[in-house]
Amino acid sequence: MNSFGRLFRVSIYGESHGVSIGVVVDGVKPGIKLSVEDFKADLLRRKSGGIGTTPRIEPDEVMIESGVFNGFTTGAPVSLRFINTNTKSKDYSNLVTQPRPGHADFTAHVKYDGFNDYRGGGHFSGRITLGMVAAGVIAKKMLEGVSFQTKILNLNGETDSKKFQETIKAAVEAHDSIGGIIGLTINGVPVGLGEPYFDSLESTISHLMFSIGAVKGIEFGKGFDGASLKGSEFNDRIIDESGRTATNNNGGINGGISNGNPIDLKVFVKPTPSVGVPQDTYNFKDKVVNSLVIEGRHDAAIILRAMVVCEAACAIALCDAMLINNAYKR
Repeated sequence: MNSFGRLFRVSIYGESHGVSIGVVVDGVKPGIKLSVEDFKADLLRRKSGGIGTTPRIEPDEVMIESGVFNGFTTGAPVSLRFINTNTKSKDYSNLVTQPRPGHADFTAHVKYDGFNDYRGGGHFSGRITLGMVAAGVIAKKMLEGVSFQTKILNLNGETDSKKFQETIKAAVEAHDSIGGIIGLTINGVPVGLGEPYFDSLESTISHLMFSIGAVKGIEFGKGFDGASLKGSEFNDRIIDESGRTATNNNGGINGGISNGNPIDLKVFVKPTPSVGVPQDTYNFKDKVVNSLVIEGRHDAAIILRAMVVCEAACAIALCDAMLINNAYKR
């Protein structure tokens, strides 16, 4: 479904080339100062325009349609909408009969009996993440004292950030795409967030993270590298009464509950499947495998714009967990 959350509930709607993209956020406490200006910084981080990003430039101007009055949230659901203004739908007509390898063209067509809007990827486009970023802005405002640090750790196998621009340029020149690993560190998270078993903090963060189409993997703390450690090495020794630990191999979470240390995670963002390199794939009209050349405007390195989206996913999960935790307190 297109909604997430128990108390801080986020519902997204829209298609890439439809009239608009939007999100409705319920559970927003009243009295939060909120205006169009508050969204600009994170929306700009998601916006295209730099090398390696799609040539499709949208204004991404948010319209606050409900839940805010006289500059403050009212406690009613906050509805946010973005108008699509720069679409070239004819670029995608050939993908109905010859779906892109690695994309949702085929699975969406089968699941929705061919009634899905395929233009620009429809509801499976990266453009839908606008709603998540906007909801994340509100979540961050409710997470007082919590801060986020997000960066690229690995780009197409390259770990030296000084060489990232060269890596991106090479992909653009090859008409191909690249992925990588995003690192997120979240500071100021209080002890006690997370509802084991099925709403453990790792579960809810991962749930939201995998709703981002380009995300294919997630690790917390030491992650898979912990397989080479013994328990005595992996364990995080508590060194003071606040619960601070000498190491953070568990990524700030024990038993599905935040332990007060920084929440540390890594996310694998795959290369976007829309590439300019000819690919042999099945043509359902001609009933034969032949070459597909993908037209349209696409990102060579979607990871550049995905950082703020992954950050928003974490903020939404933490905000919902915080409200649930507070509900149990006397």
